[in-house]
Amino acid sequence: MLAVIATSVGLGTAGWLVGLASGVVTFVALGHGLQRSGAEVFGAANWVTLTRAGLVGGVAALTADSFTRPAPVTVLCALSAVALALDAVDGHVARRSGGVTALGAKFDMETDAWLILVLSVYVAQSVGPWVLAIGAMRYVIGVSTWLVPWLRGPVPPRYWRKVVAAMQGVTLAVAASGLLPLEVATAAVAISLLFLMESFGSEVLWRWRRQSLAVAVSS
Repeated sequence: MLAVIATSVGLGTAGWLVGLASGVVTFVALGHGLQRSGAEVFGAANWVTLTRAGLVGGVAALTADSFTRPAPVTVLCALSAVALALDAVDGHVARRSGGVTALGAKFDMETDAWLILVLSVYVAQSVGPWVLAIGAMRYVIGVSTWLVPWLRGPVPPRYWRKVVAAMQGVTLAVAASGLLPLEVATAAVAISLLFLMESFGSEVLWRWRRQSLAVAVSS
């Protein structure tokens, strides 16, 4: 992916470093996950997600380069669009092939989170640093679960959560394209952030109520 980008539109040192780092982290984390899960077959759905991770690595590389030179917006948005489109494919493939696994779900979620973070970094350069809250929120919540035990554990399934997650990627990709006036793009990203805050806030509230109920029962 990085070689194709370098030969077609060019790639600077920062892009190579960030792109390679993205690949290495994906390789190490995925290898660790496969070892822990004991999976013997990688699965077609995971190959689709791995393709998405490669595309996101390309977006990350172009975003890193954008701090030192104009980014090839068409290429960046094309990679983002394909990665977002494939997000609907890997889950479908997993269900059709009977290959739905906890590892696959986690791999898919982390790939989504990485793409949203990268796009938020790119869009923040034109819209404002507050956009970084969209990309950072998933990781802030993740760190919080280490510090606050009652934030851990699964939450009840909620389809709206998937809708909001998809909204973040699409909104940021459109804002990155520059097709919308800056004021419109800013408003769209702000609305998207509000929906994300509601989604994460509802999870935190549910866990807090569960914790309060557990404390009340134990006392």
